[in-house]
Amino acid sequence: MQLVGQTGPLSGMGKLFLSAVKNEGPKSLYQGLTPALTRSFVYGGLRLGLYEPSKYACDLAFGSSNVLVKIASGMFAGAISTALTNPMEVLKVRLQMNPDMRKSGPIIELRRTVSEEGIKALWKGVGPAMARAAALTASQLATYDETKQILVRWTSLKEGFPLHLISSTVAGILSTLVTAPIDMVKTRLMLQREAKEIRIYKGGFHCAYQVLLTEGPRGLYKGGFAIFARLGPQTTITFILCEELRKHAGLKAM
Repeated sequence: MQLVGQTGPLSGMGKLFLSAVKNEGPKSLYQGLTPALTRSFVYGGLRLGLYEPSKYACDLAFGSSNVLVKIASGMFAGAISTALTNPMEVLKVRLQMNPDMRKSGPIIELRRTVSEEGIKALWKGVGPAMARAAALTASQLATYDETKQILVRWTSLKEGFPLHLISSTVAGILSTLVTAPIDMVKTRLMLQREAKEIRIYKGGFHCAYQVLLTEGPRGLYKGGFAIFARLGPQTTITFILCEELRKHAGLKAM
């Protein structure tokens, strides 16, 4: 989010962390928590919940559940889930970015956005967000699924914590590599206002092109380490908990 559309020195994750705590207090690290939790509750449940039925439907339709079917099922589950929850993501990003909005809260910011920019503003960046969610869910679930099968086939690991931990860690690494550029594009589009004089990007592809042109290929991976620091543990915890809950509910493992 730093210096969107501007030039200047950028702070790394550690420096930015210390600066935020020093200047704004520890609470600043949790800005946008309410919309983030609301989105995670709906989005997380939908994308995991839709994956198995989608895979089952593809298996019935095509008579196969190979890796391509798993990728397609993950993409469908992720895209649908994020299309429904995009307004919460927009609110979260804006509350994190603008100090003045932090005092207003998500409800007031929601009303302000709709009154000033129209209801369509809540779906800003929905294209890249859907692409990111489709890539994330497909890479996470398909990688986890395939890694588990490979490990069971070629090692002595069986269903249990070690297998789930290794598989989910591999899924977290790969999903970060796949989604970091899309995440960066999505965030920049969500931060844009409708005012034409400060509108920089026309769409997702234009944003990616401008970043490549002005900041180089590494610009697409800005914040990549911070993304992995969040996505890696999140992926691991999500899959381990999901497997345990499925076991206690009497369902077979993923």
